[in-house]
Amino acid sequence: MSRIVVLDGYAENPGDLSWEAVAGQGTFTVYDRTAPEEVAARIGDAEIVLTNKTPLTAEVFQSCPSIRYVGVLATGYNIVDVTAATACGVTVTNIPSYGTAAVAQFTFALLLELCHQAGRHSDTVHGGRWSASPDFCYWDFPQVLLEGQTLGIVGYGRIGQAVARLALAFGMQVLAYSPQHAACPGSSLRPAGLEEIFAQSDVISLHCPLTPETAGLINTRSIAQMKDGVFLVNTARGGLIVEEDLRAGLLSGKVGGAALDVLAEEPPRQGSPLFNAPNCIITPHIAWAAKAARSRLMEIAAENLTAWRQGHPQNVVSGPR
Repeated sequence: MSRIVVLDGYAENPGDLSWEAVAGQGTFTVYDRTAPEEVAARIGDAEIVLTNKTPLTAEVFQSCPSIRYVGVLATGYNIVDVTAATACGVTVTNIPSYGTAAVAQFTFALLLELCHQAGRHSDTVHGGRWSASPDFCYWDFPQVLLEGQTLGIVGYGRIGQAVARLALAFGMQVLAYSPQHAACPGSSLRPAGLEEIFAQSDVISLHCPLTPETAGLINTRSIAQMKDGVFLVNTARGGLIVEEDLRAGLLSGKVGGAALDVLAEEPPRQGSPLFNAPNCIITPHIAWAAKAARSRLMEIAAENLTAWRQGHPQNVVSGPR
């Protein structure tokens, strides 16, 4: 039987899911986490490697010539040197679309927190402030109504489209930008260029991949084009934002609030200029992490592996097809 190694299984499955559908396809070993210097030794002579965020470099493929298949336990696959994988005859697959609903829902969780600061108000109640209040209610932050506001979506793939549907349900106007997907025109949703989105949106939500063209998309220049007090939400990739520039925008009030599930460095070992920026919500890259979404991810990972073993691989991003 083929030897299967999972290099960083904890993030996908901290113990509330089963590896059975994958484990039954070979001799199975799962590691919760793997440091870079441990990768080659742990793979050894394995033919099948599954990874979420543990990098597989050209050196790893050279050191582990038995590898024939890499299953990325995520949609983004930039942690794999796909050029080296292809040169070594290794098939690489990813898992698209498993978390569409989860990420769209989390996007609105972040946006609604910006609008209402529910968590911070709850903290004041638990601290006794409501009990001591001379009035029947109070609020420390302006309460923002989304109905009638304009949401600019940058990246109109599956997740961007799901976010648009939620926005329309809230009564928002939607502008959508993507070079690959044409937005469907409608009374409340229409395609737009980036400059129009920056200039017209009350809220901007990022759902595009990180590429050389999109890296640093949110910077001093683009922020200057935005409405005063704009809200920014990012559940895509941290590198889309120049964090020092966003910090400056928050400090000046040009950006009214930011809600980010991703940062340029993850985990942020060196900290982040956004940690003490005003009205900036940061969560630890968990938009994808609902159990139902992770369960679907596991199902697709097993389906990808089965399809490859049967000679008709699916969701291939590199290598023999």
